[in-house]
Amino acid sequence: MKTQHKKVRKVLTPEQKIKRRSFISFLTFFILGGAAFGSWKWLLHAPEETPGVTAGASQPLRRALNKTELFFRNLFSHKHLARTYPIERAASDVRVNGDIGIEDEDFDQDNWRLSIQRGKKELLTINMADIRQLPKTDIVFDFKCVEGWDQIQHWGGVRFIDFITHYKLQKEAGMHYVGMETPDKAYYVGLDMESALHPQTILAYEMNGQPITPEHGAPLRLIIPVKYGIKNLKRIGTISFSNQRPPDYWAEQGYDYYSGL
Repeated sequence: MKTQHKKVRKVLTPEQKIKRRSFISFLTFFILGGAAFGSWKWLLHAPEETPGVTAGASQPLRRALNKTELFFRNLFSHKHLARTYPIERAASDVRVNGDIGIEDEDFDQDNWRLSIQRGKKELLTINMADIRQLPKTDIVFDFKCVEGWDQIQHWGGVRFIDFITHYKLQKEAGMHYVGMETPDKAYYVGLDMESALHPQTILAYEMNGQPITPEHGAPLRLIIPVKYGIKNLKRIGTISFSNQRPPDYWAEQGYDYYSGL
């Protein structure tokens, strides 16, 4: 009869266990670090996207941004509201950031008009007196910038969805996108329609209960809490509707077109 010998498992000392774990940790670190460096180098030298509505980003990065947009648009709901705050929490000194499209010191607010492209031929022209007659909505929320800062701010104006209803723009609102630009056309944004019609999106004409100052986009600007600050266009001059992505200033510089929160 053959005798079976059981293999005796070597018992490691505490020092040997520490050395083994250290070796595995360092090996894992170098493997992951090497993979990350290789991916970064690949992305750095990847070809740039073909300039169009978006530009300035590498092809892989833009593809990732576009897929991320589709993911978040599928999850988007008008029931998901940005957090609001009591008015006393709002900053009295509202931060100024960016003056593209509002640099004209001779801009005449009294002669300002908002132009809405309705259909292919009709142009709707609206003044501030018209807008102030619509129901007013106030919102105090945490304004967020892509640069990393945020500030609780108080704005007042007309909800964009109420503006659409009053001027019978439901057909236009059935399209996929809204485009807005400053009177001098130097700054422009493209918005997905779901975000534009969000119940907290407003065409603002007041800040802290007073008329908006020129550096903050007087006489009328966009406040859209579900987007980063780069989408909150100052001094709206024209609004258009489209089933294709409208031009967007920062998306042409390599930023995310969606820029949602």
